[in-house]
Formats: sequence, C-alpha cells, structure tokens
Amino acid sequence: MNSKTIAGFVILLLLVGAGGYWVGKSALPGPMQMEVSPEAERKPIFYRHPMNPEITSQVPAKGSMGMDYIAVYADDIKDTALAGTVRIDSVVQQNIGVRTARAEVASLSHTVRAVGRITYDERRITQLHPKIDGWIEKLYVDITGAKVEKDTILLGLYSPKLVASQQEYVLALRHYETLKNSPVEDIRKGAKELMLSSRARLEFFDVPEHQIIELEKSRVPQKTLHIHSPAAGIVTRIGAREGQHVTPKTELYMIADLSRVWVYADIFENELSWVAVGDTVDITLASLPGESFPGQVAYIYPYAETKTRTVKIRIELDNPDLKLKPETFAQIIVRASRQDQAIVIPSEAVVRSGSVNRVFVVRGPGKFEPREVELGLQADGRIIVLAGVQAGEEVVTSAQFLIDSESTLREATAKMMDSIEGSP
Repeated sequence: MNSKTIAGFVILLLLVGAGGYWVGKSALPGPMQMEVSPEAERKPIFYRHPMNPEITSQVPAKGSMGMDYIAVYADDIKDTALAGTVRIDSVVQQNIGVRTARAEVASLSHTVRAVGRITYDERRITQLHPKIDGWIEKLYVDITGAKVEKDTILLGLYSPKLVASQQEYVLALRHYETLKNSPVEDIRKGAKELMLSSRARLEFFDVPEHQIIELEKSRVPQKTLHIHSPAAGIVTRIGAREGQHVTPKTELYMIADLSRVWVYADIFENELSWVAVGDTVDITLASLPGESFPGQVAYIYPYAETKTRTVKIRIELDNPDLKLKPETFAQIIVRASRQDQAIVIPSEAVVRSGSVNRVFVVRGPGKFEPREVELGLQADGRIIVLAGVQAGEEVVTSAQFLIDSESTLREATAKMMDSIEGSP
C-alpha cells in the first residue's frame, strides 16, 4: 500500500467520525443547556487576606506577597451555633483522621517517679550485747542469714560473775529454807528478800528462765550459761566467735525482722510540693519483673540531702514472703495529689494557644464547636477539666489543629459580618 492510499484512508475515517458526532448531537432531546456555576450566582460579602483572616477588604485586593484575597460569601458562615463552629463532611473527617473521645468522671493523680532503696525497719532491728564480761564457749548460731525465732539459743557464755551469782542464789535458797519457819517475822522476811534479790540479779544478767529453774533443782552452779535471741528475725551480723573475750561493748548479734521493711525514695525539690503523707505508691523491682508492691508515703523527712538536693520520703511495706531484700534498688511511682470524681479528657484534645486553652466538642454529625476550658491536674496522658466540658460530651483528640485553623477563619469571618451588619 502506497502513501497516497494511506492518506486517503485516514481522511475517510475523520469524515466518518465527524459525521457521527453531528448526528449524535442532533439526536439530543431539545437544545443543550449551559450549566451555570453556583459561584457565579453568589456575590462576595467581602474579601479576606489569605494568611491573616482579620485583614479584610470590601473589594478584590492582593497581599504584599502578591496573593489574591479570598472571597467570603454569606453561606460560608450560616448555621453556626457559635462563632468558630466548624462543619466537616464525613469523607473529609476520614481523610484527615478525626478521632474523638468522651469526657468521663474518673480519679487522677500527679505521677512522681523516683529511685528507691529498700532497707531495714529501724524499729525491728535488735542489737545484742552481753551484760557482763566473759568468754564465748559455744556459738549455736554461727552464720549470718540464719533465721531465728524468739528465745532461740544463740551462744553459751562463761563468766566468773555469772558463776558467783549462781552460787549466791544457791546459798540464798538454802538460807531461806532454813529460816522460813522461824518464829521471828523479820528473820523470815529477810531470808525471803535475800533469796528474791539473788534470783533477780540472775535475771538482770539475762540468765534464761529454764537455767534458773534447773539451778533451783540441782543446786549446782553451771559454768556456761545460754544467751537467747530476744526477737525473731534474720541474723545480719555476728560480732564475736568461739573463745573470744567479750564485754558489754561487744555486739554479739544484730537481728533484723524482715517481715516489714522500709523503702527510701529521693524526691527532687520541684516535685516535693505534690507529695503528701498518705499518697499511694507503686513499687517495682528489677529482680521481680511483672510484680508490683503497693504502699503509702509514711513520712517526709524535714531536711534535704546536701549533695543531691533531694528530700527523702519513707514508705513502709509488709514483707511476709521476704521477697523485698534490703539494700536493693526499686522504681517508685508516687500517685500524688489524688483527685476523685473529676472530669477527665485525653491531654491531646487540648489546643493550647498562648494563655487560652480550648477543645473542640462534637455538637452533631460533622459539627465541632470550640470551647475554652479551665484545666487542672495532668497525668498519664489525661487532664482534668475544671470548667468548659461536661461529663459524657465528646471531644476531638486528633486533627484538631486542622479544625482549629478552620475555626479561626470562621470566627474572624463572623466578627467581620457583625461589623458589616452593624455599620450604617
């Protein structure tokens, strides 16, 4: 096929297409109506600056950067319950990611985080010293960490003074038995008082009751006398060994009752005003993952640490299973300044602009009303609303900055309309 044939074929196709177009056009029912844009039917009330809605003009104008002013029509601001109220189509809401949450009544407290240290309860520590000089004959509890009960035998002590005191008691017993039936009352009374004072002396030297009873039966002084544990607990320190000479200055044992422990936490000065005695505390330890131990602030120390500029607080915890080990570190969360029955919303719902805080409340499908709010305590991603929002109302928690921009434009437009309508 040559070039002349191809050109003729193309021209034929064009003619056929054009004919079809005109045939189809003539087949339409009636003349074609031109569609008029709604924008052509509306008349602008005024024009506003594209960057600053408070700058307006009654006639079309350009900004300093050459941008045309935006025309504002009457239906742009109609049906608004409050200046700044925004209407957004559901499709647009989905596109910009509008999410909401309901204001609810809940309890909220300020969270203070600190590092704590577990230690002994000072009121449950017993330090055992001998009452007299002597030598340790036998240690019955000879390792630290041992658990002892009250009256457990800890050691055997030889002391010449204790032996002499036993001998005096035996003599006093025999003297009393001889004179207890004397017809002279003063003699009977004196013998009894001597016997009782000799026994009391042994008790003052911490000679156990069972050895005193054994002495009364045998009437034979014992060389070694037992020293018993004055309290139940864990032996945390042993200050003497077998054969060692001890005096009242010697600490024989330190016994700690770990069924209740203290936790010290350091609070920085800027957070101290939040914390009060009785605040609830959550304690976690690296050695016990997944476990939390509740407690309360029992005491706030009235002085600060020089080096750290922190103030110590004390938390008291029951420790029946001995899971809390003294001298281990803990993470402390103090739930300070707790407020109950407060209206709470998510913190991200608040739009902060200078000294004004506001939220957007859902007033209907696609309708969002700006509200100035008075805020209270903030913690854990939530904030208390003191005024401006009621419980059960729905507030915007995302894309509110886009809504805020549109609301600002609407509010400025409403103000301009008011000024226009009020002008003569």
